Amino acid sequence: MAATRERSLILVKHDGVQRGLVGEVIRRFENRGFKLIGLKYVQATRAQLESHYEDHKGKDFFEPLLAYGSSGPAVAMVWEGHGIITAGRAILGATDPIKAQPGTIRGDYATAAGRNLVHGSDSEKAAKREVDLWFKAEELLTWHRAGAQHLHDKYSNE
Repeated sequence: MAATRERSLILVKHDGVQRGLVGEVIRRFENRGFKLIGLKYVQATRAQLESHYEDHKGKDFFEPLLAYGSSGPAVAMVWEGHGIITAGRAILGATDPIKAQPGTIRGDYATAAGRNLVHGSDSEKAAKREVDLWFKAEELLTWHRAGAQHLHDKYSNE
């Protein structure tokens, strides 16, 4: 992925869906000038979650994470734009809400590490794997944002 087409998976986990925070998450990413290219409401399967959280396999919180992740609907999104992975992680805030800064989604709304509302890809490699896990290629749209030149001067084709 070239820098101008960097992508990130952002999930509003089911605790965020239950609390009505989907619109707030979308608003924050749109306000930063990122482009939404994929969106769907999903009920994650155990297999999907096992693959998504494969780095945590064998840890004591792995099974509770899978059980909680499959216990309700989530909203999966793919966002695109220059620096989306780094900026997306900053918008979401620290994984542990106690360490998340005010002004971040987790800092403003999350209540506990196991109820941290959202997920965001942490690297280009993870983003590619996660996007491919949650979306088929034909579910991602290519479109030009009118006025993009006002967001990123040298990345006006976003």
